[in-house]
Amino acid sequence: MIDHIDKRLLAELQQNAQLTSQDLSERLNLSPSQVGRRRQRLEAEGLIRGYGARLDAARLGLAVQAFVQVQMQRHGAEPAQQFSRLVSLQPEITSAWTLTGEADYLLRVYCADLAALHRLIHDVLLAHPTVARVQSQIVMHQFKQDAPLPI
Repeated sequence: MIDHIDKRLLAELQQNAQLTSQDLSERLNLSPSQVGRRRQRLEAEGLIRGYGARLDAARLGLAVQAFVQVQMQRHGAEPAQQFSRLVSLQPEITSAWTLTGEADYLLRVYCADLAALHRLIHDVLLAHPTVARVQSQIVMHQFKQDAPLPI
């Protein structure tokens, strides 16, 4: 179980994972060693899965963000594993979810341009033998950035 101090610690780390134990101790009114032990426990328990930097896609030349819905022709363990492997090999696909409803998968994609998105959809996704249909929505503007989880 996590307590209110753990929740505050997690909230602080979501905002800035580079905070030192000293910084966190001042914010949480704990000693640096207590903060360090709590952080290690949260990491060991899997509540903290890792640390990373948020990058600016546009400044990295990834001008097109899209959500791609994929509907499969066949369902079952083998087609799902094959499709999962395909998705894992595509660096442009940054997130993937299985869904209820008409689409089986939702993919978040970042590409350099529309031609690269076209190639991904037509040469990779639609070329997969179990993919029946692909529908894409191109992001015009992301007015709310990916936010920390509500704790």
